[in-house]
This record gives sequence, C-alpha cells and structure tokens, in this order.
Amino acid sequence: MASIHKAPGKPFFFCAFSTWEAESNRWKRRFKSTGTASKKEADEICRTWDKAAKAARTGRLTPDNAREIIARGVADVFTAANREHLPSRSVRDWSAAWLESKRLESAETTASRYEGIIARFMEHLGRKADRDVASLTAADVGSFRDSLARDLSRNSANLAVKTLRVCLGSAFKQGLVTSNAASKVDKLKARGENQRRPFTLKEIARVLTAAEGSEWHGLTLLGLYLGARLSDCAKLTWRSVNLETETISFVAKKTGGRLAIPMAKPLVDFFTTLSAGDSPDAPIFPKLSKKSASKLSEGFRSVLADAGLAEPYSKRSTGKGRNSARELSALSFHSLRHSFVSILKATGANEAVAMALAGHETKAISQQYTHMDDATLRAAMNKMPDVTARGVTR
Repeated sequence: MASIHKAPGKPFFFCAFSTWEAESNRWKRRFKSTGTASKKEADEICRTWDKAAKAARTGRLTPDNAREIIARGVADVFTAANREHLPSRSVRDWSAAWLESKRLESAETTASRYEGIIARFMEHLGRKADRDVASLTAADVGSFRDSLARDLSRNSANLAVKTLRVCLGSAFKQGLVTSNAASKVDKLKARGENQRRPFTLKEIARVLTAAEGSEWHGLTLLGLYLGARLSDCAKLTWRSVNLETETISFVAKKTGGRLAIPMAKPLVDFFTTLSAGDSPDAPIFPKLSKKSASKLSEGFRSVLADAGLAEPYSKRSTGKGRNSARELSALSFHSLRHSFVSILKATGANEAVAMALAGHETKAISQQYTHMDDATLRAAMNKMPDVTARGVTR
C-alpha cells in the first residue's frame, strides 16, 4: 500500500511504495521524494508510481501501458494543482477535428487525400486510435509508414508521414502533445522507384507532334510556358487570358494563390490562332475542361504513349487490387512544371524568380517575390525557348 509522508525539516513529501524484485522474488519497500510540497500533488504522484509497480509485478507493464499510466498520472497531478483538467483528445477525435479544418482551407482533392491517409492511419492503429493523442510514438508512425511502403509505394508512405507531421504539429500548438511523434520519423529513400523528371526540349517537341490537332497540343504548351498543374491548365477560361498585356491570371486550385504570369511568345502565338467566342467564362479547352483529374492524367499518358515516351495504361488485372502500388512513369504532365522551372534557371533566372512564376508558396520566396516587378518576371519568360520552332528536333 503506497502512502505519502513528510519528514521534519524537509520541504517535499516523499512516497513510500513497493516494487517487485525479480532476482530475490519478493517485494522491496522504496522511499522516493515526490518533488512537491503540495499534499494533493504528492498523493497523485505516489499513486501513479504504485500503479506502475503493481503492473510490473503482473507482467503487464508494457511500453504502451507505462505511457498510459504516466499520462493519466500527469493529468491527475495537473488537475490537483490547477483545479482544471489537462487538455486531452484521443487520436481519432483530434484527427477528425484536424480534417474538418483542412476541408475548409484546402482544395477538395487535397482534403480528400488527407482523409484517405488519416483513415488508413486509424485502421493501422486499431484500438490505439482511441487513446490520448499524447500517447502516440515515433514507432507508431514508423510502422504505419513501412506498411504503406509495402502495400502502395515509398512516395505514398512519405506523403503520409508528411501529412501526419502537419496534423500532429497542430496538436502540439494546441498543447495536446509535448512533441511531434511524426517529426521523428524519417522519409524513406525512393530508391528503386521511377522518379519524375523534366522533359527535354526534344521530348516536348515529340509530345506536341503526337498531340497535333487535339486540345492536348495547346494544353501541353500551357503546361510548359505557364508551369501550372494539369487541372489548373485544363479548367482555364478566356477570362484568364489578356492578350493586350500578354498575361494569364488565375487562382491555383491547390494553394489558393492568385498568379499573374507573363506569356512567352509561343503561348501568345498559340492564343492568337484561337477564337475566344462571346463568353469570357467559356473554357479554352471545352472537351478537356469537363474531364476529372484522373481522366486527364490518363489522357496525357495516352499522348505520351503516342509520342513513344511511355507505355500505355494496361487494363489487364494484376490481381493485386485497387490499393496496391501502381507503376509510375518517369514522365507526366507534372514533368512540364519541372521543365518550366529547370528551363527558367538554365536561362539565367534566379531561384526566387523561378519559384515565384511557378507559384511555389514558401516564406523565403514570398519575401523575395514582393520586391519583383512585372518587368523582371517578363524578362525571364522572354528567355524561354520556342519548342514550336523548326530548329527543335522532333
């Protein structure tokens, strides 16, 4: 039976409790200072030590049980000292609240991706999902990362870790955890997987040839000279295009940031060949604008296949199910965005200009972007090569 005592002349209460000694096969009485002069706090601390000692005796003091005993003990001490409860949320409740905030501030596709990752994490945790979020460990996140790497891909696993870092980072700001368990988990090296890479100019010319006569021809030019993502390019309307100032303005769906990009000459030439019609809200690409993100990706993959730059999608069943890792191509529409940034840098644009034109939102870029005028950005765009010129080998 544990009890607290205070020796004459000593400021703190000490706890008298027993621990089981495996070697001597008997209980041993211990006396340990609680480090507090508060009787209520000392009593809660002593009871926590006694509970842990009894769990150890029965063989039930696992690392998880120890953390839970400590967490409850700390909460009881906090309540005794402050007459209020220590803020706490279960992993499941906190994740649900975090997801709700992300639905309000993120693009639909981004929020949907977060939901999928959190749902898998809850399934992986099982009963642990209903424990206090403060009980999460790096081992919990690490085992989840490894399970995703086996079932899906290393890129998917790394994205999940990144998402959990943000989720638990918010919990840290709210005082629900004392450290971010996900921040202690390293990303997996992507060795052995196909990595995205930029297109070469010759490859872009081959894509344009394969897409000749279709809306994909213009969409490819936009991807290269605008550096925008596939959905943003496909959904552009004529309201975004100003041929007088030779500028394209739009709101990036992923970040919500408004961009105004000076047009390179090949893009200006392309738009002058098109008929804008009567409505400024009419899509530039009527057919492609109606397609979902997945259908757009498949469509561009078909163009790459026609250009001899990728294998066409196979609809033959692999027997691995929908959740298994799928083969990635080194080239995709997003590779045009990489090409856009790479070419800008190769032609002399500095990091800040390239990232600002691509719409990358980081603190460092934002600070420098505020000092850039239109002339600086336009000068960089004017150095972009013309992939439609005859001199580019196809």
